[in-house]
Parts: sequence; structure tokens; C-alpha cells
Amino acid sequence: MALSYLVSSKFDTKRATKEEELIAEEEEELTPEEKRKLERKLKKERKKKERQLMREAGIPIKKVEPKKPSGSERALAYLTSWSKNPKEWKFQKTRQTWLLLHMYDKEKVPDKYFPILLDYLQGLQGNARDKTVQKAEAFMKEFDGSDGEDPDLLGKCERIRQVLQLLS
Repeated sequence: MALSYLVSSKFDTKRATKEEELIAEEEEELTPEEKRKLERKLKKERKKKERQLMREAGIPIKKVEPKKPSGSERALAYLTSWSKNPKEWKFQKTRQTWLLLHMYDKEKVPDKYFPILLDYLQGLQGNARDKTVQKAEAFMKEFDGSDGEDPDLLGKCERIRQVLQLLS
């Protein structure tokens, strides 16, 4: 099986060089757009042949997908962009919603971002502002009834107080 793979790959390289020679001859006659299309087509065909050879050799094909930033990373980048590049910043409802849902959680919105978030909340308008105030008041009532000994709970209470002072 390994021998057949080596022989077939040797023929493929010969084919590839012949293809490249044909491309070189045709490039003189082609426009840049046509060259680009031809190069993409040949690249696609080479990849297809490589995958087929790998399947025949029994080598598993793994697709490497780029890591996408998490919701928290995107929201914090959105907030940073708002503060540092206001001209390039663009409103995104999903990012704002995420920030409003998680603003009291110190793990999701670290302390270094919270002052920026408070500045962002000053510009909050309409229904989003009203709901944020209502939720903050509801959280305060809930925490007033608890013991208040937990340090995480105290941190949340402090953040809630700051939000209420700002928006009320």
C-alpha cells in the first residue's frame, strides 16, 4: 500500500509540474482575474487529490477549525472598542445584552472592565435602561434579605449599588 502511495504521489508531482507549465504558458494570455480563478481551481483540485490519497492510505483527515472567541471575549472587546475607538465602534445589540446580563459577575466582567462598563451604561437609553434599573432593584431586594457574609455576594452588591446610583 505504501509503495502504491509513493508511485501515485510521484505521478501527481509530474502532473503538477505539467499543470504549472501549462499555467505559465497561459498566463501570458490571461487577465489577472482569470489567473486568480485558474490558480484557485488548481489549488482546489490538488487538495482534493491529496485528501483522496490520504483516504486510500487510511490516514484520517482532520479539519482544523480556527478557534472562535467566546461570548465574553467578544463582549469585552466590544466594550474596549467603545472606549478607545468611538469613531470605529458600532452598536451591537447581542454584545450589549451579554454585558447587561453578566455585568455583576466578576469572573465574566473583570474589575478592570467595570469602570468602562459604567461609562457605557451612562449612555443607555429606553427600555434597556428601564429593565437594567428594575433588575438591579430586584437584585438589591434579594440580597438585602440574605446574610451578606459571602465575599462574592458583597462584590455583586457593590456593583449593583454603583449601577443603581448611576442610572437612578
